Amino acid sequence: MIVCVCNALKEREVREAARAGCRDPLSAYASLGCRPRCGQCVPFARDLIATEQQDG
Repeated sequence: MIVCVCNALKEREVREAARAGCRDPLSAYASLGCRPRCGQCVPFARDLIATEQQDG
């Protein structure tokens, strides 16, 4: 599933960034070499990261 259309980020990539230690969307996106643009993806990315932190 695509999380961020602007950057073509996939759910898998955001989850991997969270497992690697990123604690928020901005740090996750930075680790993937981009940044949020329109911002519509930030709440979903935040939820994915929180889920990975709970499961990890």
